[in-house]
Amino acid sequence: MIHTALCDMLGIAYPIIQGGMAWVSTAELAAAVSEAGGLGIIGSGQAPPGWLREQIELARKLTSKPFGVNVMLRSPFVEDIMTILREEPVAVVTTGAGNPGKYVPALREKGTKVIPVISSVALARRLTRSGVDALIAEGMESGGHIGDLTTMALVPQVVDAVDIPVIAAGGVFDGRGLVAALALGAVGVQMGTRFICATECTVHQKVKEFVLKAKDRDTMITGASAGHPVRVVRNKLSRIYAEMEKNGAPFEEIEKLGVGSLRLAMVEGDVDNGTVMAGQICAMVRQIQPARDIIVDIVNSAGKVLEHLNSLVVME
Repeated sequence: MIHTALCDMLGIAYPIIQGGMAWVSTAELAAAVSEAGGLGIIGSGQAPPGWLREQIELARKLTSKPFGVNVMLRSPFVEDIMTILREEPVAVVTTGAGNPGKYVPALREKGTKVIPVISSVALARRLTRSGVDALIAEGMESGGHIGDLTTMALVPQVVDAVDIPVIAAGGVFDGRGLVAALALGAVGVQMGTRFICATECTVHQKVKEFVLKAKDRDTMITGASAGHPVRVVRNKLSRIYAEMEKNGAPFEEIEKLGVGSLRLAMVEGDVDNGTVMAGQICAMVRQIQPARDIIVDIVNSAGKVLEHLNSLVVME
């Protein structure tokens, strides 16, 4: 049994949070992860508020366990989404792309824990002052929008800089990653890419097959020249991105190319012309399996890693 302070804080069995991926983390996946003892997260992305309300209602029908919602603070619907989260409180709200400070008091008044995703020590310190409950320190190994520090470098620096719990994200696949995160001072992990291939994940089957075929160097970073780096799996669209950036295309043109591309891949299954956001561990994903089996594998393998480490260390 791997039990940390994160389990007590969130009322979960295992210190594992499923990342809130737009067009990927629907109620079905979030509920399945929560039922398995982790914390499932619905990814609101830039979806309209009505969609999110429906997803929260569906998740409540599928599980009685705690679950959360990820809010992208740059969403054009962010104010409406925050209103919904006050009307339909969830256990946790994770946030990205901004400072959730002005929303913290109202959310915490409803009993909701607020946990932003951060990619630097400076941002960690700033958001800690806003009264959040914990931080997710996400390294550049992760899929989607990223910073420029690795998980191994970022997590211990954030742990040392703040006095609230830190959750590690980026490059975590199994129990080895969980134990490594705990060794760095984190109280748990957030994982996204592996859950793309959960049976309950509703992304298009072609996306799952695409991830299963990925090799160790099959992800790349797009948008760095425009100041918005995003890790994706290489495909026709990512090559167009790379060529445009190489030729110095204006930011507006690069940004326009990506409009609707995530949904095109994840929902419609166009893995050539759509954006497939996934982390560097995608090559380790070798099968489609129920969320419960993923959680069990992580926990069991973490136990074996700890046993192995104990056999190597002699305390005198």
